[in-house]
Amino acid sequence: MSEATAITAAAPAAASETLTHCPYCALQCGTKLTHTAGRTTVEPTSFPVNQGGLCQKGWTAPALLDTPGRLTRPLVRGADGRLAPATWESALDTIAARLREIRAAHGPDAVGVFGGGGLTNEKAYQLGKFARVALGTSQIDYNGRFCMSSAAAAGSAAFGLDRGLPFPVTDLGAADVILLAGANPAETMPPLMRHLTGARLIVIDPRRTATAEGAALHLQPAPGTDLALALGLFHLAVVEGHADQGYLNKRTTGFDAAWARAAAWWPERVERVTGVPVADMREAVRLLAGAERAYVMTGRGAEQHSKGTDTVAAFINLALTLGLPGRGGSGYGCLTGQGNGQGGREHGQKADQLPGYRMLTDPAARAHVAGVWGVDPDALPGPGRSAYELLDALGTDAGPRALLVFGSNPVVSAPHAARIADRLNSLDLLVVADFVPSETARMADVVLPVTQWAEEEGTMTNLEGRVLRRRRLLPPPGEARSDLEVLHGLAVRLGQPAHRFPAAPREVFEELRRASRGGPADYSGISWERLDAGEALHWPCPATPGDEEAHPGTPRLFLDAFAHPDGLARFAEVEHRDGAETPDAAFPLYATTGRVLAQYQSGAQTRRVPELAAAAPEAFVEVHPDTAARYGLADGAAAEVSSARGSTLARVRLVPSLRTDTVFLPFHFAGAGRANLITSPALDPRSKMPEFKVCAVRIGPAPRPAAPAAPGTAEAVRP
Repeated sequence: MSEATAITAAAPAAASETLTHCPYCALQCGTKLTHTAGRTTVEPTSFPVNQGGLCQKGWTAPALLDTPGRLTRPLVRGADGRLAPATWESALDTIAARLREIRAAHGPDAVGVFGGGGLTNEKAYQLGKFARVALGTSQIDYNGRFCMSSAAAAGSAAFGLDRGLPFPVTDLGAADVILLAGANPAETMPPLMRHLTGARLIVIDPRRTATAEGAALHLQPAPGTDLALALGLFHLAVVEGHADQGYLNKRTTGFDAAWARAAAWWPERVERVTGVPVADMREAVRLLAGAERAYVMTGRGAEQHSKGTDTVAAFINLALTLGLPGRGGSGYGCLTGQGNGQGGREHGQKADQLPGYRMLTDPAARAHVAGVWGVDPDALPGPGRSAYELLDALGTDAGPRALLVFGSNPVVSAPHAARIADRLNSLDLLVVADFVPSETARMADVVLPVTQWAEEEGTMTNLEGRVLRRRRLLPPPGEARSDLEVLHGLAVRLGQPAHRFPAAPREVFEELRRASRGGPADYSGISWERLDAGEALHWPCPATPGDEEAHPGTPRLFLDAFAHPDGLARFAEVEHRDGAETPDAAFPLYATTGRVLAQYQSGAQTRRVPELAAAAPEAFVEVHPDTAARYGLADGAAAEVSSARGSTLARVRLVPSLRTDTVFLPFHFAGAGRANLITSPALDPRSKMPEFKVCAVRIGPAPRPAAPAAPGTAEAVRP
């Protein structure tokens, strides 16, 4: 049987209607897709997380399926420097030949792999396996490192296990009070707000966001001071008598050391550092402590700092002091961002992890996974570089000379973006698998057209650890293939036996179940049949002896014990420190970045949807009117925002509720409007999260008008 025939045989027939999930954020809202008369439409279902609602992005998602410029044929860069159509066989042959040459000349770590938090569980699993087995490289990481790594590190340390929400989203509907630290779900995941309307919200954010507008209390700290604020709230909870002493004694350890640090953060000191009034801090603690059902939840605003892990840990300390985690109706959770941000980091595309959320340095984990893969455990490489470190090392003497990118657009999404574009340009080989000609794809030597969500089968894991089925509605256009088929074709060309890298999603999932068995993220009791039957299965869901599929899953973690061997949660001993940059005479303002309702991530998809492009067509910068006047800017004017790394162009929006020392830029736009041209690559020492949320900048009139970046084509010339 030929390769093409095998691929066709593995794909299920197209349907006219199917139940699936939105391709965007980690809520993974339930949807029904219908295809009639050449047109695909979407409607929400009563799935628990969205309860019949969708955001603007979800309603317009079908527009992506036939977006102009959709990649449908492989493209290979010729001697003239231009990308030109090629056959799959010649494109894969070209990649494999170049990989063999580079590995022979420079060793296996001369090849890097960069994945994405939107890949299905099967793709994430197979990508990690491909890197470590077919390529033999340690150099693999993914863009989820930019999204939730600080919360993952802090949660694992505190609870012994990292799952974004250790309880179902629907539990939030019964809450009395919810503290949201650095999260703006009213714009980033609007259907979640259906679960928050009954609670009094405390929002911590330097901006008065749409979420903050509806809050009972808005704490507005200076960018980069969230850790000091969390220490101050912890301090107040203790000195004002709100600590749950029985809970602390029975369910936690390390309180005294953590309190020794927080004791020095009396409220007046915190006010001087953060700008948050003492009265507001006291009110926040009073509301949380007085609630019967309360939650502390963090988002990217707390995480994307060079001290993001400590910041999240400080908010966990507050939650533990009040006795919230592991108690029915209360708790701590983190709002995962990307569609499969949870599953994407559980199954092996992260630099230091193996499937099942096992650590790559654990000999028992290596032995188990190697046994499933049929390889020698000693042949598996060790941990590699984290995402930014990997990108920053590209093309250097000690770094990879080739990079394979799946489901990511680092030219726009990585910090110090001009540096990363330069590193990509220095490679001997850049391969990008995508379904649209992203900014990164347009730089590639080989572009591989792959399927998107409505054209493929698989599983995803949403922010509450629930495993979901992605279902196929349509055949892929043109010659597009799935990422699994791409990995299969490359692995075989690199000398791997064909059976080791199956292309059928269900077959990969069955192997994933075996590989995850016994790990922290155990999927072994979850089957395709159970998911198709509609069972709500949250991991861990281990296989049960005698009945492999009897386990009901674990929607609520930690009710009896935390995942550490002694069953206790750990307080973290943390101390506030400044970010890598603070304003000075040359760069007198803070800049912070984030998302807007109508765009998503790097914008490679959403900027191609007419309705979304009309709603948010170009880069903009929010500025307080007094700040704008000081620097000669008017509403709607073109501004240049500059940091020590470079400058970006944006349209001015005057926002009276913004702090006068702060400007805000969304990071969805390309070209000269990339916010990440100015952001800092300073990394958290534990999570390796870059400091997206704060850098020092100056602002002034632009030297030329700002203009929206055109989607472009895949026919760009690479130097």
